[in-house]
Amino acid sequence: MSESLATKLLLVVTCIVVFYLAARLLNKIIRDISVRKALGDGRVPYITKLMNIGMVFCCIVIVCLLLGLGYSEVSVFLSSIFAVVGVGLFAQWSILSNVTASMIIFFGFPYRIGDRIRIADKDEDISGVIEEISMFHIILRREDGNVITYPNSMLLQKAVLKLEYPCENFAPHEPEVAPTNTIEAEKKEYLKGVKTIRD
Repeated sequence: MSESLATKLLLVVTCIVVFYLAARLLNKIIRDISVRKALGDGRVPYITKLMNIGMVFCCIVIVCLLLGLGYSEVSVFLSSIFAVVGVGLFAQWSILSNVTASMIIFFGFPYRIGDRIRIADKDEDISGVIEEISMFHIILRREDGNVITYPNSMLLQKAVLKLEYPCENFAPHEPEVAPTNTIEAEKKEYLKGVKTIRD
């Protein structure tokens, strides 16, 4: 076995070990985030599976480069995969957008299961308690017991309000306004002071 081949094999093994350890660490981080945000155990396998697929794909590309495959060969391989996958996903664009939104919501959505929220929508009153955040939609239970299923991709396009009280008892905070007679009294005192200075 030549020295160059042994070096390549060593690099490949090192790459696989590094990606394996990185995948284990990433899965642990995902589980910790799920526990901290109380997202439920149902979403963790889906998120970890998507992340692991991405890690494996990156590992395969790096291994191909380490084995001496030219950049052009790897580019043809990647473009072929992207072409096949892209056509299938473009036909189901809503699925792709919801899956992508689910990843963003998992890491960046500030609310958790059990929070009472209201989604700003001028046509419907979309409010309730978060019961589940799945791969494709968020499930809300309204005050009347009905369940709302709202797509993840649309959730990222709307303003979301966190409600501290039930919707029917929720009232916006009104700023305090000074009484009119107080304002008039202060105005008279100011004019009286100006007149005294002039005199």
